[in-house]
Amino acid sequence: MPIKKTKGGRKIRVGIIFGGRSGEHEVSLVSAESVMRALDKKKYQVIPIGITKAGEWAVDKSKIKNQKSKLLELFKKEKIKKGSWLPPEILTKVDVVFPVLHGTYGEDGTIQGLFEMINVPYVGAGVLGSAVGMDKVVQKQLCEQARLPVVKYVWFYSNVLRQLKGVRKTLRDKATLAKCSLIDIVRHIEKALGYPCFIKPANLGSSVGISRAKNRRELIAGINLAAKYDRKILVEKICPNVREIECSVLGNDKPIASLPGEVVPSGEFYDYDAKYVDGKSKTIIPAKLPSKLVRRVQNLACCVFQITDCAGMARVDFLLDNKRGKVYINEINTIPGFTSISMYPKLWQASGLSYSDLLDILINLAIQRFKEKQKLLISYKPKKKWYR
Repeated sequence: MPIKKTKGGRKIRVGIIFGGRSGEHEVSLVSAESVMRALDKKKYQVIPIGITKAGEWAVDKSKIKNQKSKLLELFKKEKIKKGSWLPPEILTKVDVVFPVLHGTYGEDGTIQGLFEMINVPYVGAGVLGSAVGMDKVVQKQLCEQARLPVVKYVWFYSNVLRQLKGVRKTLRDKATLAKCSLIDIVRHIEKALGYPCFIKPANLGSSVGISRAKNRRELIAGINLAAKYDRKILVEKICPNVREIECSVLGNDKPIASLPGEVVPSGEFYDYDAKYVDGKSKTIIPAKLPSKLVRRVQNLACCVFQITDCAGMARVDFLLDNKRGKVYINEINTIPGFTSISMYPKLWQASGLSYSDLLDILINLAIQRFKEKQKLLISYKPKKKWYR
């Protein structure tokens, strides 16, 4: 269904929300710039809405009056102050919201709840899909329940670290360590997963706070690092001979998957620096895979999209055991990167869908889903009146 202007020929007002209180703040800024640059200015009136790291909202009010301004200047001059517009009031000025908020408070269902409360159409997954997509542990549990393949893992809450205070200087003292519940977890990880292993915050993206451990000391250091970003920690077994495969998904109730791509990281794994900083990581698009494996990846991507209740868009990441040809689901990202080097749009371009057309479809899917939800009943008339 093609995008049409609103009645009267007015352009569709698209609120692009970016920044946010997240470790992925900077990635969000770059993604937002790419999205705004690619949106067809003949169809859309773009309204940038920024959120600072301190949680202050900033809106380019001049854009609502069809005047020009620069994206990042929002953070300097248009912060929402007491007595000015509140976030819900800003969002009621747009026809559809396009959140480009990676990570905490943007990708985890919190801001989606705000969109639902004020009844505005928005691109991407809803509250549940966003929350599930953000939590790597819940994702894996749902995949296991659906009998989809995931690597072995262990998860726990970071409050065990409180019992480590005063013990760090005596790490070699076995008697002292035995009293610390963290060590019980470490021993369990060693027995269940072995080394090397990955340690991750359960609710963060862009590989922030992730580390690789080859021994106990590195494992404890990795747990401490992950605990700085999240109260829930995930430890995963590392697959041998692994290849990192990614697949983009598009749609609502009947999603479709792109051709898969492969990431060849510049370091030991695809961490934040390898993704965005050093510029040495490589992508192979499409991935060099047998057709049967391509279909397997695409089918799994759509399955994960559906069981996690996603909508609009998502990127599903896989681990491929190259020796045995076995595919494992790594994670789903409900607001994937939209930078110039991001896999989500590049995979669709390789599948025959341009960046601009992709944005059109995503906005259309958001409006379509919104219209369908408006048809649902929100009141019930009982047989007898029981309240006054």
